[in-house]
Amino acid sequence: DSRTLAQIDKLLEQEGIQRDKNLDYICAMFDDEFRVIGTASCFGNTLRCFAVDHSHQGEGLLNEILSHLMEVEAARGNTHLFLYTKPSTSKFFNDLGFFEIARVPGKLVFMENRRSGFAGYLAALAPTARSEGVSAAIVMNANPFTLGHQYLVETAAAQCDTLHLFVVSEDASLVPFAIRRNLVEAGTAHLSNVILHDCGPYIISSATFPSYFLKDSET
Repeated sequence: DSRTLAQIDKLLEQEGIQRDKNLDYICAMFDDEFRVIGTASCFGNTLRCFAVDHSHQGEGLLNEILSHLMEVEAARGNTHLFLYTKPSTSKFFNDLGFFEIARVPGKLVFMENRRSGFAGYLAALAPTARSEGVSAAIVMNANPFTLGHQYLVETAAAQCDTLHLFVVSEDASLVPFAIRRNLVEAGTAHLSNVILHDCGPYIISSATFPSYFLKDSET
């Protein structure tokens, strides 16, 4: 309700956080006076907007809220979770099984609940890396793959020695990922210096770039 959301916004502001517009689940914890003293939210398989009132910090509320969100995600069938938090609280989440992927100093830390998730993704890309010549990359949704997409790839491939072509893996488009990937593969088969990759959850996904999947009026 609007009253609770107003309290949540106030609590987030006190902690230097602005409520994310890309949310599909918000939870709140109340004291005996029905005042919001803790909150956190989800969007897809990402956890974000954590805050606990400073007068109640150290009472284990953040742990309870995190456990609740993980139960919500489990009910959704999400086991690979991502989390946004402030640098000052990243150690707390690390102790609870989340591992840092990247950070913006003084702003936020991006984490996941798999120790070797991002490192494993990078390791899978390593065999395709080439030390000689010029390398370039394209990230493409190809919904669907058109002659325009093909021309873009051909133009880029002609200007480098190796072109890494990443196809957005998330099934949030009209054309399913498996079909999009097959179309891209067939449409670039004549280009010997193009290496095809799946974006996975790290390059343009609802975890890393949620607004990409929303209509302009919703971003």
